[in-house]
Amino acid sequence: MNEIIKSIEAEQLKESVDQFNVGDTVKVYGKIKEGNRERIQVFEGVVVKRQGGSNRETFTVRKTSNGIGVEKTWPLHSPNVEKIEVVRRGKVRRAKLNYLKGRVGKKAKVKEIVK
Repeated sequence: MNEIIKSIEAEQLKESVDQFNVGDTVKVYGKIKEGNRERIQVFEGVVVKRQGGSNRETFTVRKTSNGIGVEKTWPLHSPNVEKIEVVRRGKVRRAKLNYLKGRVGKKAKVKEIVK
């Protein structure tokens, strides 16, 4: 039974997944359906967490819009996620950045990795 589930999940995985980590600033190109039309909307923010595994893996991105914090969670292997573009790499020491929720302005920034 377990092998059957694994084979079904393996079919649903994307061939190529963009490499990004927690703390990175990313642009997520998500497909939006409005009636019978479909368009792509960009959501740019900091990756707060990644969780799960296999085809169930999700990631959460946080941005501030008009002074209000907005978080959005996407399945990594969803067909509604067109692509994920890394804008800048962040230097963090945690797997989940929940402490960013209580911060505003410069305190809510993540240090950048300098190469």
